[in-house]
Amino acid sequence: MSQSNLAGIIRKMRVTLTKPITYELPVGDDLFQIDDYIGQSLTLTHSGNIFCLSCGRKTNKSFSQGHCFPCFKSLPQCDMCIMKPETCHYHLGTCRDSEWGEANCMQDHYVYLANSSGLKVGITRGTQIPIRWIDQGASQAVPIFRVKTRLHSGLIESALKQHINDRTDWRKMLKGDAEPMDMIAKKAEVMDMVKDDLTELSKQHPDLKWEALDDDIVELDFPVNEYPTKVASLNFDKTPLISGVLNGIKGQYLILDTGVLNIRKFGGYEISIKTR
Repeated sequence: MSQSNLAGIIRKMRVTLTKPITYELPVGDDLFQIDDYIGQSLTLTHSGNIFCLSCGRKTNKSFSQGHCFPCFKSLPQCDMCIMKPETCHYHLGTCRDSEWGEANCMQDHYVYLANSSGLKVGITRGTQIPIRWIDQGASQAVPIFRVKTRLHSGLIESALKQHINDRTDWRKMLKGDAEPMDMIAKKAEVMDMVKDDLTELSKQHPDLKWEALDDDIVELDFPVNEYPTKVASLNFDKTPLISGVLNGIKGQYLILDTGVLNIRKFGGYEISIKTR
């Protein structure tokens, strides 16, 4: 099938840390090298069909970025502790799927600082570096600590976010590159700011150990020709046909001259793509 006329279920874009970052959009069984089409017109049409990315069943509504309601209620990757890692309950024996928890939560996690719409703190599995930073649209990132489990990373993040933002302002992020920061200096400030909190955490959780990491700064360059001055969100549920010139890609967003489209939000949607 020609890449100029594809159709199938879409998933979040695959990314590679190059300069600039390269993007592939999974469409059915194909990979669409979508960054090759920056500066060109795209038409994306939703057929009206939505399929669960986990079980494949057809669903009228997508939950948790691509799941049917039964999977949303039963799968560990849809549990509330994914959004709030400090509530991870694997150690209590109540994980929805202990094998999944072992593979995803009982693995090395990193606490990091990123510059997306400003300085923020976050966590990610080691296997998701630098994917997590790219998906957040961060222009700079630096890891701070490495710990052994998701729970431990969540506990440290909770302490840090008493002092630092833990969210990205996606509208601000999509209006341009964040103002560059001295990330090494910011990291030093944060380390000094939270030392008392970490001491208290170690008293409350004697098994919590962390490794302070070197100042390994990652700079990220996104393929964007032109940022919007005003961010208008596009939505397949409201507008099945979305068309415009692709001005760039940042995070998991397509930046069109007609608005921005969050690809990750529409995982499982059956879409046709035409280029011209």
